Amino acid sequence: MNARASAQLLRLSCGSRHREKLLRNCSAERGLQSRTTPEFKANSTTRDHLHVPQLLLLSAQRPRDNDEEGQRRTMMASFGQHITGALRGSCLKTTKQGGNGLRGLEQQFTNTLRLGPTVTSRRCMTTQLVTEADFKTIQAAPHLDLNALRLPSHARPVPVSPSYFSRTPRFNDSYLAIQKLLRSYDKLPMIPSTAVERVTWCDLETIRRRLGEPVRASDYSRCLALIKKLHSIHPQMKPGPVKEALEGFKRSVQGFQNVAKPIPIDRFGRAVGVGKRKSSVARAWVVEGTGEVQINGKSLAGAFGRVHDRESAIWALRATDRVDKYNVWALVEGGGTTGQAEALTLAISKALMAHEPALKPALRRAGCVTRDPRKVERKKAGHLKARKSPTWVKR
Repeated sequence: MNARASAQLLRLSCGSRHREKLLRNCSAERGLQSRTTPEFKANSTTRDHLHVPQLLLLSAQRPRDNDEEGQRRTMMASFGQHITGALRGSCLKTTKQGGNGLRGLEQQFTNTLRLGPTVTSRRCMTTQLVTEADFKTIQAAPHLDLNALRLPSHARPVPVSPSYFSRTPRFNDSYLAIQKLLRSYDKLPMIPSTAVERVTWCDLETIRRRLGEPVRASDYSRCLALIKKLHSIHPQMKPGPVKEALEGFKRSVQGFQNVAKPIPIDRFGRAVGVGKRKSSVARAWVVEGTGEVQINGKSLAGAFGRVHDRESAIWALRATDRVDKYNVWALVEGGGTTGQAEALTLAISKALMAHEPALKPALRRAGCVTRDPRKVERKKAGHLKARKSPTWVKR
């Protein structure tokens, strides 16, 4: 017999007065008044159509004032006995069945009145004891590897740099880093621009190739001005982050640091110098002596017929007043007499500076230190010489 059949049997067997008495008895045992609840204030028609499980549910879900478990069980057992007794009396009056039918009906209705834990209480209750071994079996969740976690296909990664959406993100990051360093260390002592170590910075094309971005010339000029300010910090006070930032803008080969190797003096006291002029090459060995000069195994007068060429060949010795203090032995090849004489001037001056380095300023003023890069300009087609054109004729 299901709950609906039980409710119909209760409605047919019990009158209104008997049902009211039954409900009042149930409410009195629970310590509540039946007329104070909104469910029992409804009219008699509504109460007549309430099913037995619904009545039990309404009574079981009333708020309890910290009652003990034993009182709750006693109340529910008494409530079930009242309903079972009422049904037993009504069935004896209205049915003509024997004892077996009555016992079967009572057993079916008693099974219907069994309440589960979800009906008897709002909290899940159990009669089993929890031991300490049960808590030992509880284990923590496994470690979650966030690196191996794959993002869904619709998720968009966040850009690493705020300059990601700019035209030159890598250059902008470098520029912002230089600005931050300058704001942090602008209070450090600076040295004058004349005393700053000369450094060759990367040009615009090198920066474009290195970064792979179309860096504008004006932007790089502003960045280079900040770099030079950082470079002017005193070397003993320059922080490590500033040095690392400046290294990224320096050339791999520093032209100002390429110092020529000093010319050695061999065990015979000789210093060799090499000079070039136009297509002529001269090598001169200079040693302390009495002023003798040998050029390709000839004397100075035999090697150069013109007086101007003779003066040009030994001009380094004459400008420093060392003509009678050193002997010169030289080999010259290529070009004409003028080119050979001027090439010999540069070779003798280099060998002389190996003996006396203090003569370099005097030799520089005399024009014997710097090589003359001028060469003969080639002849062009349609011209008589390199630049001379043929005479123009009208007809």
